[in-house]
Amino acid sequence: MRTLLRHRSPLLFVGPSVVLLAVFVVAPIVVALVVSLTDMDLRGLADLSGVGFIGLDNYQRLLTDPLFGTAALNTVLYVVLGVPLIVVFAMAVALLLNQGTSRLYRGLRAAYFLPAITNIVAVAVIWGYLYNTDSGLINYLLSLGGVEPVPWLDQPFVAKLSLVLVGVWKGAGFNMIIFLAALQGIPREYYEAAALDGAGRWQRLIHITIPLLRFATFFVVVTTTISWIQFFEEPFVMTDGGPLDGTLSVALFIYKNGFNLSDFGYASAASVLLFVAIMVVTAIQFRLRRADVEY
Repeated sequence: MRTLLRHRSPLLFVGPSVVLLAVFVVAPIVVALVVSLTDMDLRGLADLSGVGFIGLDNYQRLLTDPLFGTAALNTVLYVVLGVPLIVVFAMAVALLLNQGTSRLYRGLRAAYFLPAITNIVAVAVIWGYLYNTDSGLINYLLSLGGVEPVPWLDQPFVAKLSLVLVGVWKGAGFNMIIFLAALQGIPREYYEAAALDGAGRWQRLIHITIPLLRFATFFVVVTTTISWIQFFEEPFVMTDGGPLDGTLSVALFIYKNGFNLSDFGYASAASVLLFVAIMVVTAIQFRLRRADVEY
């Protein structure tokens, strides 16, 4: 009791955050884990007496469900393509915009950040017009060079690449701001000393800028990876997982089973596996980061 009284001020500050974390993060995870062990559906949601305990049957069903396997492979592809593209593009834009502070540069920063705060429905409508096979702007521009119309959202693999492009366009702006903040925190003395030693622009970039962006890069990689593992909005709004489930992600798979098919137990099992995947990938990233720092 004395220890609690002695630390009451920190506890008062931390307490509300802990309560919010427990209510909105920990509790839903526990509920999802419990529901994943049952056969809960829409009727069971209304009458809990009709919910039966089925153990690990939902997980066994997931591991043999080809649709879940397709969604998992699609999600892996989204992560493998999306994360490096966003990191490279956001860093490149930040490096370019960090070169000046005029109104033009400030305007460009706002322009690059705007997609990050634009409503996904508006984004989907605009990109839907751009991707239209018959009358879209992209295919029109390609036709000027004699290129045949590309089925951007009508062919499974091409549709995946199209959604990745939209995701990169929408997500790069936020990460650009993080890189800009990190760049502006680098002391100018480092560059001045390097210039006095005869280092060129490229050498200063490789040996000063990029190494000092390592923490920002690590943060962007971790948060972007988590975001792409949960890739949902773009396939949900633009393709609904089609064509032929070619753009179906695990998050969209969970949504369809939970809210379209009312198979809450099965959807909860998939959400638990998704949560475990996020935790494992994040733990590996932190482990690699610690090993890199220790080295």
